[in-house]
Amino acid sequence: MNIALMAHDKKKELMVQFCIAYCGILSKHSLIATSTTGKLVAEATGLSVHRCLSALHGGDQQIGARVAYNEIDLVVFFRDPLTPSENHADILPLLRLCDLHNIPIATNLATAEVMILGLDRGDMAWRDIVNPTR
Repeated sequence: MNIALMAHDKKKELMVQFCIAYCGILSKHSLIATSTTGKLVAEATGLSVHRCLSALHGGDQQIGARVAYNEIDLVVFFRDPLTPSENHADILPLLRLCDLHNIPIATNLATAEVMILGLDRGDMAWRDIVNPTR
């Protein structure tokens, strides 16, 4: 499965801790992330992470394009709901694309844990039917 990782600045440490905790599961999949998030995760876990641009330079749009082309199976995007984001207008299209293309997206730790554990159980096997070319 192709998993996209994104995190607002105040949630980057949480993303790193999440990836450390679930490194064994994540290591079985392809990871893609926005620039800084990808760098931090790769350094902390040793996982291979394909890095897009930073979100402010279009990284969230790059991930959104991959969602639209059915190249992403799962998005984990730790958002900070209390801090106004400079790229808030770019985030809404990503959420819309995930809804439009039935791509599961976790925006907080609780949903991310449910999704990653479900992924490990095989609950995401339906994505192989939707996108058998992987």
